Amino acid sequence: MLDSDLAELYGVPTKVLNQAVKRNEERFPEGFMFQLNQAEYKSLRSQFVTLEKGRGKYPKYLPLVFTEQGVAMLSSVLRSKRAIQVNIAIMKTFVKLRELLSTHRDLAEKLATLESKYDSQFKVVFEAIRQLMLPPETPRRKIGFHSD
Repeated sequence: MLDSDLAELYGVPTKVLNQAVKRNEERFPEGFMFQLNQAEYKSLRSQFVTLEKGRGKYPKYLPLVFTEQGVAMLSSVLRSKRAIQVNIAIMKTFVKLRELLSTHRDLAEKLATLESKYDSQFKVVFEAIRQLMLPPETPRRKIGFHSD
């Protein structure tokens, strides 16, 4: 997670979060966080269609990115009640995401095993199942006035 996103969740300025991390560098070894390089940051910024103009709108330094372990360590650095609540919510989200990924991976492996067992006459069935496993596309809004 980006330092700016975490700072927003914790309700502190990004500068304050980064200062707390720098004061406690020994708590953030390699694998807990890293700093984006210029190319990564440029790619990240290009994801936003319009950029606001004005002095101080963009960070002077390249952003820090925290891994799951780094986010967990932030609770010991930022000691507010909000930081504790946010950390608990983030950890629960990481656990749920890991569960979803492992369930989906297990299902894909079982499907591959079944597919290898049966001949090509069931290829259409397996392809249909794979399509059902894909995440649903978000429906586009209809443009114009609607009476319903």
